Amino acid sequence: MYPTAYPGDYRDSVRRRRRNSQSAEEASSQRMMANVRERQRTQSLNAAFASLRAIIPTLPSDKLSKIQTLKLASRYIDFLYRVLHSPEAAVKEEPEDIGNLGCSYMAQERLSYAFSVWRMEGEWSSGGSQS
Repeated sequence: MYPTAYPGDYRDSVRRRRRNSQSAEEASSQRMMANVRERQRTQSLNAAFASLRAIIPTLPSDKLSKIQTLKLASRYIDFLYRVLHSPEAAVKEEPEDIGNLGCSYMAQERLSYAFSVWRMEGEWSSGGSQS
């Protein structure tokens, strides 16, 4: 009774007709909007990496790629974890001292210096293969 058709035949032909009926102007407009969205996404990603690079202590010689930035951030998180869980960090301090230490510029500088030393020791012992 009904003509035998393979599944998807009708839908495929409708899609082709829609695609063909789209004007060149519409296609150009869609492509332009996609380019704008991609440019904004890239700019947002680059801004996030710039923020991450500003937080991670780096050496003066560092010019980090995105993958190097992520690897170094991972190492810095590991370093901070070790600092927090070291026996020296377990010393009891007054709560107000802990708050001041966390916000203190000097504490941040000491951590930055300690991380740079820790990082350089790791690079020296591994022959410079780490980023």
